[in-house]
Amino acid sequence: MNPLKTALFVMIATGLQANAEWLPLWPGDAPGGAGPAAMTENEGKGGHLTDIAAPQYEVHLPEISKRTGAAVVIFPGGGYTILAMDHEGRDYAKWLSDRGIVAVLVKYRVSGNDAAAYQFPVPLLDARRAIRLTRSKAGEWGVDPMKIGVMGSSAGGHLASMCATLWDEKFPQETADEIDALGCRPDFAVLVYPVIAMGESWGHAGSRRRLLGETPDEALLLRVSAERKVNGRTPPCFLVHAADDQSVPVRNSLEFAARCAENHVPVVCHIFAEGGHGFGFRGKGDSAGWQLLLETWLSAR
Repeated sequence: MNPLKTALFVMIATGLQANAEWLPLWPGDAPGGAGPAAMTENEGKGGHLTDIAAPQYEVHLPEISKRTGAAVVIFPGGGYTILAMDHEGRDYAKWLSDRGIVAVLVKYRVSGNDAAAYQFPVPLLDARRAIRLTRSKAGEWGVDPMKIGVMGSSAGGHLASMCATLWDEKFPQETADEIDALGCRPDFAVLVYPVIAMGESWGHAGSRRRLLGETPDEALLLRVSAERKVNGRTPPCFLVHAADDQSVPVRNSLEFAARCAENHVPVVCHIFAEGGHGFGFRGKGDSAGWQLLLETWLSAR
C-alpha cells in the first residue's frame, strides 16, 4: 500500500479528520435575518469572525477508541457582534476531542450591522439547530443522544444558558426538516464567564444592544434573562468566572448558580480572584488551569 493510501486508511480506521470543514447548519437559507445577500463574512485578528451570513458547524471527532459517547456543542463569545473562534472555539474543540468528547463548533449568526437583522431569536435558532443536528448524527459520530452538552463563553455563554433554560419554547421558524422535530434540550451546560442577565445593570450592555436592539421592552428582557428562567428541568451546569472581570461582572454567574441551587439543579460554580474577561483555557493568575476542574466535572457526567 502506498504512503498516501496508508494515511487515508489510518484516518478512516481511527475516526480522525485531516481538517475539520465548515458544513451548513440548515438546508438552504437559514430562517430569520436578512439573508446571505446582506452580509459578507469577515475574519479579523485572532480568528475573530463577524458578519456571519451562513451559519455553519465544524465537527471534531476523537479517535474511535477514545470516544466517551459524549458531545459538546460550542458557542464562541463576542458580544453577539463577533465570534472569538480560536481561543473560545477551536482551543475548546481540540481539548474536548483529545479527551474523547465529540466537539461541534458552531458559527452562529452575528454582526455589528443592524441591517443583518440577527436579533433574538436568530442566534438561538442556530444554537438549537446545532444541538438537534448533533443528536441526529449520534449514530454516525458515536454519540449517546442523552450525553449532548453545550459550552459557551461570554455572549456565547448567554446563548448556551438560553439553550439550557428556553429549550421547551416553540419557534415557528423551526420547521425546516425532520431534524427540527428532535429535542433541543442539552444534557449539561458549561458556562464560561457568561453573560446571563439582560434586564439588569450588572449585565452586559453591548450584548443586550446587539441581541435585543436599542429599546427592548420589559417582557423581552425578562424572556432572555437566563437567571429568571431556571427551573427544575434545567440541566446540570458548570460555571467559571473571575472576580476581577470588568466586562461581564461575576454577579452574572453567581445569580445563575443561586437560581440553580434554589431549583435543585446540580450546579458547580468556580470563582477565581484573577482572570479578567476572555481568558479561555489560557487562564490568568489563579484561574490558570481551571480546565482541570472542568475535566473532573465532565468525567462525573
